[in-house]
Amino acid sequence: MSKATSSAPSQRMLRVGEQVRAAITQVLQRGEVRDDIIERTVISVSEVRMSPDLKIATAYVTPLGVSDHAKVIEALNRNAKFIRGRMGGALRQMKYMPEVRFRDDTSFDNYKKIDELLRSPEVSRDLAADAEKDDENE
Repeated sequence: MSKATSSAPSQRMLRVGEQVRAAITQVLQRGEVRDDIIERTVISVSEVRMSPDLKIATAYVTPLGVSDHAKVIEALNRNAKFIRGRMGGALRQMKYMPEVRFRDDTSFDNYKKIDELLRSPEVSRDLAADAEKDDENE
C-alpha cells in the first residue's frame, strides 16, 4: 500500500500547529522570556507550520511597532530552547516536544502590496472600462 504524497498539510499537522501556536503565545504573553528585545516588543504569532513528523514547528511571527524585525526574530531563535521547555505544560499530550524555529511573517506585506496594486490608477481605469463594456452588453 503506497502513501499518497501531498504538499498540503494533514489535519493532524494543522491541529498540532494550532496547539503549538497557542502555547507559544501563552509563553510570550506571560513574559516568561527574559530578553530585553522580546520583553519590550508585542509579538503576534500568526501561524505555526508543523513538519510531517511533528518534530519541527516553524512559527511565523510579526513584531508589532518595530521597524527591525530581524533583531526580534534573532532574539526569539536565541531563546527557542527556553520557549520550547516552557510549552511543555500546554503540550504534555505530545510524544515529542517539537523544535521551534521562528520566521518573519511577510504575508501582511504581501497583502499591502496587492491592495496598493488594486487601488492603482491603471487597475481602476481597467475596471471602469470593463464596467462600461458590461453596461453596453445589457
